[in-house]
Amino acid sequence: MKQYIFTTLLLFSGIISYGQDELFGTSAAKKQHYGFILNGNVSADKPLLDMAKRYGASYRIGASVTYKTKGNWLFGIKYDFLLGNKITEDSFAINIKDKYSGDFNGKVFQTININGQRVGVPVYERGFLTGIQAGKIIPLKKGEKDNGLMLLTTVGFIQHRINIYNRDGDVEMLQGDYKKGYDRLTQGMFVEQYAGYTYFAKNGLLNFNFGLDLMWGFTEGRRAYLFDVGHADDKKRNDVLLGVRAGWMIPIFKRKSEDITFE
Repeated sequence: MKQYIFTTLLLFSGIISYGQDELFGTSAAKKQHYGFILNGNVSADKPLLDMAKRYGASYRIGASVTYKTKGNWLFGIKYDFLLGNKITEDSFAINIKDKYSGDFNGKVFQTININGQRVGVPVYERGFLTGIQAGKIIPLKKGEKDNGLMLLTTVGFIQHRINIYNRDGDVEMLQGDYKKGYDRLTQGMFVEQYAGYTYFAKNGLLNFNFGLDLMWGFTEGRRAYLFDVGHADDKKRNDVLLGVRAGWMIPIFKRKSEDITFE
């Protein structure tokens, strides 16, 4: 895993080095729009490998700030919220589930509160990803230099956990720090590859992108002890998300007077 991360970082550094000519304006390439791009995006993800053993389908809502060079190289930062509403791990909270309440549906588990009453406790997937990005837009049509295939690599940090929502705080084993013994807090590094189509309209209003992304997280459990399974949560994990992503962009391109036309 460490070799994979090292190789990806090496490639990432190569992309940055190769794009320096365009970044500092020393390239003899044809003039293209350049400047900052603000991007908001949403994605729907299918979990794979270890991620699928703990969670169902998930969603992401995110934002990024990217700088586009004259040569269509991209450099930026991103932040995604990770959201889901189904837990698939069979051993989760097994020691406090009410065994007479039926099977756990992945969304609400039944337990007994401090008053001896059966209560439902909703659970959710929550997390975030943040990282640095580098990539390029490859034009597909002559005359549309800013539009085309976008290839983007992200390297960064990922965290996810099970959010346990005991609204009334009436389940003794979920009060205070006890809840941490069930939430499966997991953290680590990730590498993400995105490939999709990017379009900037001439009027500057209709600017969008859509495509596929593959996120691979090299993570590890961070809790010293899990009460439901009776051991530390320190297993090395391969958390993978395969998703479809779409975004809306606000370009802040630098323009010269000759770029402005009147109709």
